[in-house]
Amino acid sequence: MNILLIYPEFPDTFWSFKHALKFVNKKASLPPLGLLTIASMLPESWQRRLVDLNVSTLTLKDIAWADMAFISAMAVQQESARKIITLCNKAGLKVIAGGPLFTSEHEAFPLVDHFVLNEAELTLQPFLDDLNKGTPKRVYSSELFADITRTPIPQWNLLDIKKYASMALQFSRGCPYQCDFCNVTALLGHKIRTKNSAQIIAELDGIHRMGWQDTIFFVDDNFIAHKSYLKKELLPRLIEWQKKNKTTTRLYTECSINLADDPELMELMFQAGFYQVFIGIETPENTALEACGKQHNTSRDMLGNIKRIQQAGMEVQGGFIVGFDSDTPSIFQKQIEFIQKSGIVTAMVGILQALPGTRLYERMQKEGRLLHNSSGDNADSNTNIVPKMDIEILRRGYTEMMTQLYAPKQYYKRIRTLLLEYRTPKSKERFRFSHLMAFLRSTVLLGMVGRERFQYWKMLIWTFFHRQRALPHAITLAIYGHHFRKVCKLHLKETQRAAG
Repeated sequence: MNILLIYPEFPDTFWSFKHALKFVNKKASLPPLGLLTIASMLPESWQRRLVDLNVSTLTLKDIAWADMAFISAMAVQQESARKIITLCNKAGLKVIAGGPLFTSEHEAFPLVDHFVLNEAELTLQPFLDDLNKGTPKRVYSSELFADITRTPIPQWNLLDIKKYASMALQFSRGCPYQCDFCNVTALLGHKIRTKNSAQIIAELDGIHRMGWQDTIFFVDDNFIAHKSYLKKELLPRLIEWQKKNKTTTRLYTECSINLADDPELMELMFQAGFYQVFIGIETPENTALEACGKQHNTSRDMLGNIKRIQQAGMEVQGGFIVGFDSDTPSIFQKQIEFIQKSGIVTAMVGILQALPGTRLYERMQKEGRLLHNSSGDNADSNTNIVPKMDIEILRRGYTEMMTQLYAPKQYYKRIRTLLLEYRTPKSKERFRFSHLMAFLRSTVLLGMVGRERFQYWKMLIWTFFHRQRALPHAITLAIYGHHFRKVCKLHLKETQRAAG
């Protein structure tokens, strides 16, 4: 059979980095890791073709070639996913759908022929078996969680890797925490399941054989959940792998704030090549943190913890939320002050949304406060719940907060605050021509044309004299700022249009 693996397009969000990617001639931040893994689970005799709409287009020739289309998507990709499903449906091409979007709300997609939900390690093979017998069911799901030590290596050969800014792999699934707004545990459970270090090294070798030497994202929702295994097994193997291959591969991941409590773990991560971590900070207000089940962020010096991680050599990217029930109009200024002091340059701030499968969703449903399904993009100045705060005050406060946070003066000030704390990695990134082109483009778009040109040059000159080794990182952050301002401007226009 000919199998078309289709990955829907991401809209213009903070996480898309579309405007930043243009500086380095890349089309997408990350490849569709789920579909690449699914490709490895299909019968060997089947032909596979990947179409990632973030880097290429889906043609009628692709659809005519295929016997079936497999689609995987997250909630934020739902608009593109619907268009793909409709297109395939009109052409008479059967659609098999899976991934977080469909696992959470498959009933909303009546045109899909078959759903392979939850974890494919458990539900794909039963579908394939029934398909072979000519008796496939419409929905395949499981309440169990897979043993990911048996998950195959993704089929990297399906990618045009030159179009991506980073590669991705997964070490663990699940999260031990109880945050009521997060759907990770609804999808993947509380129990931490990990691959073994041999699997991770094999995946890294596979990426390396493709000629990849740039950044790699460990897509775990909480990379440090199994600390003992990391310290004793995986991180020493990663350090050894970097030395053996004489690489300067930089790694980044997501984790919880209690990383700051473990100096040994931070040092091992730094030595292994981790230079960046995304952490869900959410809010500086303990009342809101306790109410949403994020107790592990309370009773600690959050600013001090962030500084400790930065000093250990890892830039902290932060997720923040406004619109909790306990929030008052003062929250916007409190968030701004906290973010500015923290030196979190990449501050992803969104309005609270209730995702299907979460405790928050169930509570909003019971209280009659659920409006519609979530867009999956919590930074689009929208929400699908009736907040306790007046909705217009919430939207206006959010818009003003984002405008301030990403205004050039405040943004470049955060870069400097970060660099004063940040322990720059000793190993230099491998120089590429694209790096030079990115710098030259930034000098034109940001240093000559952009309204931030004064702050841009002031920051570069300061970095050159005080943190010279961090200069490439400073330029990257300046380019990120260009993207964030573009997205803020887009959402601001849409909010004003909706209000009008």
